[in-house]
Amino acid sequence: MTKTALITGATSGIGKATAYEFAKHGIKLVLCGRRLERLEMLQKELNTLTKVHILNFDVSNKTETFKALENLPEDFKTIDILINNAGNAHGLDPIQDGSIDDWDAMMDINVKGLLYVSKAIIPQMTERQSGHIINIGSSAGKEVYPKGNVYCASKHAVLAVTEGMRIDLNPFGIKVSAVNPGLVETEFSQVRFKGDEKAKDVYKGFKALQAEDIAEIIYFVVSRPNHVNIADLLVFPTAQANSTTVKKEL
Repeated sequence: MTKTALITGATSGIGKATAYEFAKHGIKLVLCGRRLERLEMLQKELNTLTKVHILNFDVSNKTETFKALENLPEDFKTIDILINNAGNAHGLDPIQDGSIDDWDAMMDINVKGLLYVSKAIIPQMTERQSGHIINIGSSAGKEVYPKGNVYCASKHAVLAVTEGMRIDLNPFGIKVSAVNPGLVETEFSQVRFKGDEKAKDVYKGFKALQAEDIAEIIYFVVSRPNHVNIADLLVFPTAQANSTTVKKEL
């Protein structure tokens, strides 16, 4: 039976790469994102491989989120796999200089957005007593680094929510996993540094993880046999030992 996956934050980075990886394996896709033009382009490209439905909304908007997910077409109503990928980092400031707008954006998308989407999808999974939820965390959910304060807090929250989900959904046979990447070369740093040139320096001097590396790992996680759940996976590029230790070539 063909499975259907819903991916948030599908217009770039890990979400987009995962859409391509799943399409290669014939998984039907519901792709969600804020940038309609990119969603339409993705749909056009992936339609040759699988059935694709797109939803244009912002996960941090509770009303938009529930409205979009309540009105899925019949062919895409049954969500077997939920990839909570939408997330962001804004700013890299010591706590005393942090922007409240940046804090709100990170908490609203990384934590509340994940909760809204999950709340909309989980009831059908509990009813069927099957499904798999993968929350995309970060190595920042495992440790706190200088100037990471609120971003790290948001990713620690993602891991706590993931563990809580796994416990609460255990009686229903629903798998819940966290995939936590270290340094991945995506648009992420451009957003964090707000287009500043510093963004380019983040990945200089070493081979960072690529979005496709994480997409392959995500597919591996969802393709395990029914009795196997990869609960919590941390992945670094070889050059990275933790959030602050990266071997760079001069």
